[in-house]
Amino acid sequence: MGYQYRQRDVPRRRDREFKIGNGRLSGYGSLFFSSMSLAGVLSYLYPAYLTTQELRAGYDAVFLQEVLKYSMWLALFLGAITFVINRKKRLGFTGIVITLVAFALGGYNVPLRGIEAQRLSLGLDWLILTFMGSVLIFTALENIFPKYRQQPILRDEWELDFGYFCFNHLLISAVLLFGNFVVAQSQWAMNHNLHSLVQSMPLALQVLLLLLCADFVLYWEHRLYHEFPKLWGFHAVHHSVETMDWLAGSRSHVTTVFVERTLVMLALYFLGADKIALDIYVAIAALQAIVIHSNLGFNWGFLKYLVVTPQYHHWHHSSENPAIDTNYAAHTPLFDRLFGTYHLPGKYWPAEYGTTKKLPKTFIGQFIYPFKNLFL
Repeated sequence: MGYQYRQRDVPRRRDREFKIGNGRLSGYGSLFFSSMSLAGVLSYLYPAYLTTQELRAGYDAVFLQEVLKYSMWLALFLGAITFVINRKKRLGFTGIVITLVAFALGGYNVPLRGIEAQRLSLGLDWLILTFMGSVLIFTALENIFPKYRQQPILRDEWELDFGYFCFNHLLISAVLLFGNFVVAQSQWAMNHNLHSLVQSMPLALQVLLLLLCADFVLYWEHRLYHEFPKLWGFHAVHHSVETMDWLAGSRSHVTTVFVERTLVMLALYFLGADKIALDIYVAIAALQAIVIHSNLGFNWGFLKYLVVTPQYHHWHHSSENPAIDTNYAAHTPLFDRLFGTYHLPGKYWPAEYGTTKKLPKTFIGQFIYPFKNLFL
């Protein structure tokens, strides 16, 4: 008899819902905008040490100062609302205090200055832009088109995954530095005839080639983590999340972040595509990494057979027997089909997520876990 697929049970958590009048929306909103504002002010004050050189060329610092201004005033306004309705005043008070600190440091009037190049810096600007964009876009989408409508925004362990989000985004400069070092040491293996051939292709074909090449590397890197017990501990951290949403994909051990991005960077540089094609691939990959972990119930139609979708990747995170060690691909199901690891049972979604063996629930505990497993 075949496996009996079940519906996932998501109990309603009224104590975590965002409803008008309960203070949670204004309280957390004040905390969100005030924290992002303070981080923005610090980025303007110390750009050489807190911003990413590769990213700075891609945004308008003057326009973002205007965004900063409205964010600061909005944080104060939302904080004041918590006192008016007498709900979540601690959150509102904290947001107001953080915003006042940002004003004291110069606020949105911090003068723009020239930036001395630093080999290593914290990607605070990368953190701010990606977090604000992700919260505003994907929180809205997950509430408009949810797979599990009862699942709260502040689900279990969201604080842990937020910590991973911040930590791994702040390390973006170190990851790029390490990846560029590996690429520089591999110049001897680069084939300039291949580079010329790839660059002669239409842009769309270059992007498609980059997607397939990256997916091939990611597939086998991913599969090795699953099939070698000594490596599994590092990837198990990512699988330990038991509630899927846009933030869940952030939970990754720092070792796997460095390894994965460096291997992909190396493979793509071997191809030698145009910079614009690389930039398009990076944008697609970053967006898809968020989408496939998200709590989105879109009907993808025939596209689910061409690209990795939330349903497809959710099965990879399932702890149910038919789904274990399947769906390794990140961009397209092609390599899972070719190598016999494809699992997409019709309309069904997983009932259970996480690892069969529970991991520690803290950042430090999860950081240490794979090393203990490695040497035992």
